[in-house]
Amino acid sequence: MTCPSLSASDIFAANEAFVLSRADLDNRRPRDLHVQDFYEMIWVQNGQVRLHTDSTPRDLTEGHLVFVAPDQRHAIQGRGEAALVVSVAIRPGVVRALGNRHEDLTGFAFWSGGSTPFVTHRDMRQLADLNAAALRLERSPRDKLYLEAFLLPLLTALDRPPEQMADGAPDWLIAACAAARDPALFQKGAAGFVDHCGRAHPHVSRTMRRYMGQTPVAYITGLRMAYAARRLTGTADSLTEIAADCGLPNLSHFHKTFFAAFGETPQKYRKARQRDLVQPRL
Repeated sequence: MTCPSLSASDIFAANEAFVLSRADLDNRRPRDLHVQDFYEMIWVQNGQVRLHTDSTPRDLTEGHLVFVAPDQRHAIQGRGEAALVVSVAIRPGVVRALGNRHEDLTGFAFWSGGSTPFVTHRDMRQLADLNAAALRLERSPRDKLYLEAFLLPLLTALDRPPEQMADGAPDWLIAACAAARDPALFQKGAAGFVDHCGRAHPHVSRTMRRYMGQTPVAYITGLRMAYAARRLTGTADSLTEIAADCGLPNLSHFHKTFFAAFGETPQKYRKARQRDLVQPRL
């Protein structure tokens, strides 16, 4: 099978950092896979799409988001009526610069390093946010500044494995850990986290010990205390409010848990990072 190649010189005008386009897809199977020397982000806005690569074809539905790196062989095919996708083609230098500045992007999205495109999914609310951001991008100058303003909030919002997670962790655990950053979930404690995983508690515990070296209780406690620390530093909210929002309404238990995590009482932690930081006693 031949492999046609698309070039940035044919896609971008001289000063363009990106090109945003929308396409109603043809339902015919692509004759060939193709490669390109630029990056591209594609998401399914409506209908069903089939992603062809050197491996098994993958069917995508509304909300699927695909990150294509240079030289990854692929093709897109519509499936049924009204298959609509949005594409943002990006100059290689922009993506390389982002990766150089943010090491935690390694192994993720454009920086996954695999031979096939990286695929993730946005729910309906997240897809609406993505489409709103794309509309702002579409109306902006095609400069790097506006492109980065579009990319960075998206990249930080995507499901990404925690730093302490080993390679090979299942997608359901990665997704649950990403969701657990939301106070609405970690307020429910380890039981709420396990429910979100959709697996039996012993299975979740074994999997977390294998890939993260900790239990669901320890993981949720860490998220709660990190959140409490941010609230103590950045707000004037009472300890009662903060403890309740962490899902630990018992103040005595909250104090003990916070001290175990940071070696300081919540009051001392707040004072050192609020007034003493802004008005140090030198």
